[in-house]
Amino acid sequence: MAHNNYDTPQFGRKVTNWTSPSVPDADVLQGRYAELVPLKADDHADMLYKAYEGHDQLWDYMPYGPFSSASEYRRWIQQTVNTSGHRFYAIRNLETETWEGVASYLRIDPANGSIEVGNITYSPALQRTRAATEAMFLMMQWAFTAGYRRYEWKCNALNLPSRRAAQRLGFSFEGVFRQATVVKGRNRDTAWFAAIDGEWPALQKAFDTWLSSSNFREGVQIKRLADLTQAIRVSSDPLLQNRG
Repeated sequence: MAHNNYDTPQFGRKVTNWTSPSVPDADVLQGRYAELVPLKADDHADMLYKAYEGHDQLWDYMPYGPFSSASEYRRWIQQTVNTSGHRFYAIRNLETETWEGVASYLRIDPANGSIEVGNITYSPALQRTRAATEAMFLMMQWAFTAGYRRYEWKCNALNLPSRRAAQRLGFSFEGVFRQATVVKGRNRDTAWFAAIDGEWPALQKAFDTWLSSSNFREGVQIKRLADLTQAIRVSSDPLLQNRG
């Protein structure tokens, strides 16, 4: 009886010199512009609700929200942070010294070295700031430094700002999963993006260049992060090609 030789390339390259990473365990992710700490209802709910209040559009593509009161948001945090498979962080903008956003790790799969970033909810005060970008950099940095091979970003395919953000941050477009889920009674097609460990050194350099104080003049960027990450990405989102 013939036996397949699984050492040949047709079955995929062997993964060598790699050990399954740990689940996220960092208590603080510290940067120059942003600080991320584990999300806690008592510490963060009231300030985050205030940052989000009056901006119900922030929840348009999320499976939860908007919230009608600080107490309702507090209950959501209490219930959610105890859910296994997630690691939620509150984001503090160090330039304003206020808590202005949330993000999490999810779909954490150490056995395969895969992890996703999601539940990203940035208040208007945090959006388009250095802290907003650095928060994503810090989470990506932790994942690849810990030994993850694949770092994912998924979003509702109709959420054009999220798709644009993923590409700007250096995630490569991998396709759209049709009728992936039902969210708030509506169909959701899911757009998939990912970065892998082999791309991390170049991505880290791109982030370092963009975040450098020399890249800003009177608070305005000189080099765009999207331009710095463009050559690193192996594929682009076709929906963004003709949209600027």
